This record gives sequence, structure tokens and C-alpha cells, in this order.
Amino acid sequence: MLTKYLIVSKEILPTYYDKVIEARNLIDSGKVENVSDAVKAVGISRSTYYKYKDHVFSPSTQFGRKATLSFVLDHKKGVLSHLLNLMAEEGANILTISQDIPIHQRAIVNMTIDVLDMQNSLDYLVDRLKELDGVSKAKLLAIE
Repeated sequence: MLTKYLIVSKEILPTYYDKVIEARNLIDSGKVENVSDAVKAVGISRSTYYKYKDHVFSPSTQFGRKATLSFVLDHKKGVLSHLLNLMAEEGANILTISQDIPIHQRAIVNMTIDVLDMQNSLDYLVDRLKELDGVSKAKLLAIE
């Protein structure tokens, strides 16, 4: 999960964070065939890559920042509505919503949001969303 603090300079971060991003970029661009080739090219271990690949991101500077969040919501009237209202209060712009059919009175909802106009951090938003009645789980899946 992202830190609750804004890091202005990457100089204080371990170098392997950048190498994880670099390895992911090699894989995504098709310049390497697999994770093994990517980690060899950037000089990190596979375990380092897998440990951090879902936790370090390279924000986009062209189109704003988009984040994908995942929720497990209780199947009760108004839960999704309260979640959406809180997102609006925090300045998040909803881009996509995908909701599965409720099973055992719970539904999985994935949402992509534009966070460019948010005043607070994503961590703060996720923490607030977790506190809502009917939200069993809330987590950040990815950020651009």
C-alpha cells in the first residue's frame, strides 16, 4: 500500500524499488519474455520483484493519476451509494465500476478512479472507506 506521506525525493528510497518498476516496464513492453529475464536485466532477484511488484508504482505525469480499488461489500441497500458519496466528498472521480453478483451476502466491487483532484492521500481514502458500514474489505490494486 502507498505511504501516507508524500515522498518528494526518490533519493531516500532503496534502489531496488526503481529496479522493480524497470523490470515491470520491460515485461509490459515485451522487451523480455518473462520475469526471470527482466530481473536479470535490471539486477534484482525474483523474490525482490514479487515482494514489491504490487506495491511500487510509477505515476503518470501526462493523464493524471488513476487508481484501481477493490472492495468486498455487504449485500445491503445503500452500501455502494455511501461508498460513492464518500469518494465524491474526497474528490475522487469514478471512471469505472464493476460489481459481481452477491454470493453469501457479499459482493466484490472493483473501481477505477481518477485521483488527480483529491486533497488527501489514497491511503487516507482507503482507510475512510474501510470504516463505512457494510465495507468488509477495501484495498488498492494498482495506480498509474
